[in-house]
Amino acid sequence: MNLTPMSEPNTITVPSEPRPTSSRERYNPQEIEPKWQQRWDSDPQHYAAETAETSRKKYYLLEMLPYPSGALHMGHVRNYSIGDALARFMWMNGYNVLHPMGWDAFGLPAENAALKNNTPPKQWTLQNIAAMKSQMKRLGFSYDWTREITTCLPDYYRWNQWFFLKLHERGLAYRKESRVNWCPKCQTVLANEQVVDGRCWRHEDTVVLQKSLEQWFVRTTQYADELLDGLDKLPNWPEKVRTMQRNWIGRSEGAQVTFKVDAFDGDSISVFTTRIDTIFGATSINLAPEHPLVSKLIANDASLDAAVERLVTDQKAAKEAGDVAGLEKRGVDTGRFAINPFNGEKIPIWIANYILMDYGTGAIMSVPAHDERDFEFARKYDIPIKVVILPRKVGAEGEEEPTLPYTAEDSMLINSPDYNGLSPKQAQDKLAAAAEEGGFGKKTVTYRLKDWGISRQRYWGTPIPMLYCSACGIVPVPEDQLPVILPDNIEITQQGGSPLGKLTDWVNTTCPKCGGAARRETDTMDTFVDSSWYFYRYTDPKNDRVPFDSAQANYFFPIDQYIGGVEHAILHLIYSRFWTKFMRDLGMVANDEPAERLFTQGMVIKDGAKMSKSKGNVVTPEEMIGKFGADAARMYSLFAAPPDRDLDWQEAGVAGVARFLTKVYRFVLDSSNDVPADRRVMRKLHQTIRKITQDFSGRWHFNTSIAALMELLNECTAAGASASRDVARHITLLLAPFAPYLAAELWEQVGDGTALLRHPWPQYDEALAKEDETEYAVQVSGKVRSKITVPAGSPEDLVREAAISDAKVIAATAGKTVVKVLVVPNRLVNIVIK
Repeated sequence: MNLTPMSEPNTITVPSEPRPTSSRERYNPQEIEPKWQQRWDSDPQHYAAETAETSRKKYYLLEMLPYPSGALHMGHVRNYSIGDALARFMWMNGYNVLHPMGWDAFGLPAENAALKNNTPPKQWTLQNIAAMKSQMKRLGFSYDWTREITTCLPDYYRWNQWFFLKLHERGLAYRKESRVNWCPKCQTVLANEQVVDGRCWRHEDTVVLQKSLEQWFVRTTQYADELLDGLDKLPNWPEKVRTMQRNWIGRSEGAQVTFKVDAFDGDSISVFTTRIDTIFGATSINLAPEHPLVSKLIANDASLDAAVERLVTDQKAAKEAGDVAGLEKRGVDTGRFAINPFNGEKIPIWIANYILMDYGTGAIMSVPAHDERDFEFARKYDIPIKVVILPRKVGAEGEEEPTLPYTAEDSMLINSPDYNGLSPKQAQDKLAAAAEEGGFGKKTVTYRLKDWGISRQRYWGTPIPMLYCSACGIVPVPEDQLPVILPDNIEITQQGGSPLGKLTDWVNTTCPKCGGAARRETDTMDTFVDSSWYFYRYTDPKNDRVPFDSAQANYFFPIDQYIGGVEHAILHLIYSRFWTKFMRDLGMVANDEPAERLFTQGMVIKDGAKMSKSKGNVVTPEEMIGKFGADAARMYSLFAAPPDRDLDWQEAGVAGVARFLTKVYRFVLDSSNDVPADRRVMRKLHQTIRKITQDFSGRWHFNTSIAALMELLNECTAAGASASRDVARHITLLLAPFAPYLAAELWEQVGDGTALLRHPWPQYDEALAKEDETEYAVQVSGKVRSKITVPAGSPEDLVREAAISDAKVIAATAGKTVVKVLVVPNRLVNIVIK
């Protein structure tokens, strides 16, 4: 389905509630909805997908699994209502629909809640799951609960551990000491992707610190090129998501060059540059304040030490504000010099606040004549500026030297011995080759993407299945000893590292290699491991031999439609794409990407802010169900705005939808087989079928789909008090994706005995949908003067004659000469006069 931009929020006025009729009771969702919920719950196969052995065409529809925080609000309901409507539509179109649900159940919030409420994380989590599952069922969501997964249970996280061992076998999981992101509030390490503008992704008020720790990493960079190139194969993903991923991967081609530090214990500085052609214009080497060499350069100099600390403070403040690019550039001269390996020139080494340690090597060669940031820095500190490239046209008549900094590559080298006159591209190739031949550099590619640090110093996560033996070193837990069970009864503190480290009976074990004493790894895995592959487990959730059967996965994958928030564009989606490629290389799956299509829904806004517990503006499903019913709450979330745009929550809108559903209820139950269908009603019916079908198959304008249903009902009621039973059946079928409870109740009364979920979706007849008449607006010299109605398909000469003959047009053209009459088919007549 094509994810094109949606139309504007609809402004259809919901008809006021009709007066009660004596023939039928009032529509009561509080009676109807629990009745059908009980029926659906009693049949586990009602929403169950068939396995790969079926001959039916599959459709894998998935909403991102939620964290079990304890309760849904209407922001969640909107997301799940979008997926549910699509699932029901695809079932009615004959597909074998896989529409599962599960729980992203490990993570810091459960552990923090345990600290706050003195409740074990497992108990807190499972209670929340039960509550949210109950809410989802009451809302009528069509999930296949026979495939439910819970990531904090051993039957799931066992396979996290199995995958870790496979990563380790292939050199893709490794341990090293590294400077890591540390959240003082979470008391754990964060991946680079979990640091947003220098702050913790969970705690926007907490500045992330840097620590040196031994950590486990997953080598995501091994797949960097494939992750980048694969984005071009995902045309049905939002462009904004693909752009965010491209920027995060951040591939840059260039060269790495080593500058020796003059008279300084043989130290050197490695820089990465995309413009090695400008190396003869380098007039300083600038280091990030946290570059490993800085501590040596400023040793025993208190004033330099204090100055560098101020630069670190500058960077932190800029990261907190989310504006590193706008940072006022400041630096410190170390008094030391580096040697340009191409010409032996000594250039000063500076420490600069605009150089970041997490990009490239944390060091740059500063070429102020040809880089904007370097130019600004050099001007401030009177560092020499040396021009080494100029436009090829300089010197021609009328051409002047360009304003600095000059960065264009449509140029030639100057002041670069042996390379003068070359284009930048020619010089880049030759200089990189010379650097490699001289042993001080090489052509290389660098990425912003870093390896994924997955170690967490917290309790509520998957134990990392590795052991430490004094004789054998690091030893993997054998596969037949999985899962390494996470202990249930444990005292959780935020002091002294992982709580698991305090459980000596759990930590102390036997080395499987030598039989000697060993200790377990006490770090747990980042919870994004859980969500990187969960959608594959849905295809075979009870398998206790392997994570899933490949035949089942290859039948259902790739996911046909994935739905979730744009906030997961980097964290979850890059990791899940990496995991898919790794599993493909293991021979477990045949697909390269997890999801064919991605849809990112808009937020629900209330009182000017995103609906969330932290904002105190949550509207609960129970509140809306109690007042208006689940169908009305769900349908309003689809009606009030296109799915990809923000929805401004208005309770009066839910009430309006409830009135519409009451009107549908009475209309359908008052229908009769003896009443022939009115021609206008049939035309409107088939136009509505066409529109809703096209909306599901293309733009997802569910708001205008529901508006079309409202217009259809207005047309039906305007045609007379009674309605055709055939029209009533069609209205019920069209309503089914949006209001499943009411549709089921009505279908029981007027349907043909087949299960509504499996009944074929209605087909439209183009001939019946065709208008009998066409209305044209008539403009006179650009101003609308009248409207005319002519038989549909009328030739242009008839349309022109009807327009000129119209009384209002005659009055508007009196005393004037008609110069031209232009006809825009089916829309407009424009009469030009003078």
